[in-house]
Amino acid sequence: MDKKVVSVLITFFVLIGVCLCGCTEKPAEEKGAVVAPEATAAGSEEKPTYIVGIDGEYPPYSFIDKNGEPQGFDVESVKWIADEMGFNVKIQAMAWDGIIPALQAGKIDMVYSGMTITDERKEVVNFSDPYWKVNQSVAVHDDSEFTMDDFMAGAGKVGAQRGTTGAFWAEDNLVNKSIMTADMLVTYDNFPLVATDLQNKRIDFAIYDRPPMLDAIAGKPLHIIGEIDTGEEYGIAIRKTDTELLETMNEGLVRLMASPKWDELKKKYEME
Repeated sequence: MDKKVVSVLITFFVLIGVCLCGCTEKPAEEKGAVVAPEATAAGSEEKPTYIVGIDGEYPPYSFIDKNGEPQGFDVESVKWIADEMGFNVKIQAMAWDGIIPALQAGKIDMVYSGMTITDERKEVVNFSDPYWKVNQSVAVHDDSEFTMDDFMAGAGKVGAQRGTTGAFWAEDNLVNKSIMTADMLVTYDNFPLVATDLQNKRIDFAIYDRPPMLDAIAGKPLHIIGEIDTGEEYGIAIRKTDTELLETMNEGLVRLMASPKWDELKKKYEME
């Protein structure tokens, strides 16, 4: 055989062997190499998005404006924290009495909407560090002669939003102590319905957190006659399994309350 032919054949078989070796090379991840996570076009990891459940009729903390957009002290707070801590949020208004079941079912990721921290709620969810304190207030019609003493004596029909601490207080301290009968406590899906019935004199008293009470009765023939010193603290409710998110929100609250934004929000929503 011609030496040139032999040389060509040897070179050909060497190249084939190299190609075959290359085909059996394991991918980087199978060899234990660290593989970079999937990145966005900008070269960074995509931000997580958390769904935030709110009461859509709870000003100044959370409400839906005339354009259908969520607004309020808590809404702006969670948006600021999201920007600061590196995640996105989607705000979802829900019926208040079903908001914790929605959280437990994974339909939302947190409740950030003036939720009072209670022992009963702590049994099923975790709460962030407290960020606000409130008391319950009691309102009557301007034509009414009822006083706080009358309220405490169960002298009239009481209206409250279902699932709120106002409703819980009235049940625990008036109904369960036999100061008034159960039918004298009327609960509603939202507080605007309570205010409407109080204005129309279908109920004698309304009980609610003071800041949203002031907003609900503004411009109506209603006024606050007193407060109950419940010393309630608001917190962000999060599933018990989401410990990392809880830590993130606690850190976000610390940063928010140390920033100029905190005083700006309190002034904007007349919180003090």
